Amino acid sequence: MGPNGETVGIVPTDQALKLAQEADLDLVEIAPMGKPPVCKLMDYGKFKYENAQKAREARRNQTNVIIKEMKLRPKIDAHDYETKKGHVVRFLKAGDKVKITIMFRGREQHRPELGYRLLQKLAEDVQELGFVESNPKQDGRNMVMVLGPHKKKAEAKLEVKAAKQEAAAERAAEQAAEHAERTAVQPSTTKKAKRANEALDPDIDL
Repeated sequence: MGPNGETVGIVPTDQALKLAQEADLDLVEIAPMGKPPVCKLMDYGKFKYENAQKAREARRNQTNVIIKEMKLRPKIDAHDYETKKGHVVRFLKAGDKVKITIMFRGREQHRPELGYRLLQKLAEDVQELGFVESNPKQDGRNMVMVLGPHKKKAEAKLEVKAAKQEAAAERAAEQAAEHAERTAVQPSTTKKAKRANEALDPDIDL
């Protein structure tokens, strides 16, 4: 095969090597089990580089979904609930799934509706960022629900990166403005010295 995929035909090995040398290309065997084996004229170094670039890009765009876990008690107080909800919000914004576990102890095991209502409340509070992927289910002494993010992992990463860049740009602009303000109000020592000399008595012998 030629460098553009065109068929050259069956040629002896020495002739194929000569063609490759004349075209300043490599003769690469791409189907060694063929009868006869199939070779192609190509720039092998460029071929390896492009394949490496494609593999790197594929890894960068790969979505590795991570499942985070958050544990709550059915009678959790308001402050602790807000703290736990904040963690769930952060996980969902990052594109991760969140497994919510309600832990029942003692007599709480006879009041599963407490856990169910708490899970429903949490799902409603974070509905803009995630959805209920797995409805609440009783699992022994625990009740479990899984929340999935609306945004994919790759999209979440891009948003976080953009937010960091924007924050960095704002900080740089503030620092530049502060520097400009300090420079503008700084008095001129040369002018002060000149005014001081002008105030001296001209008859005084210095």
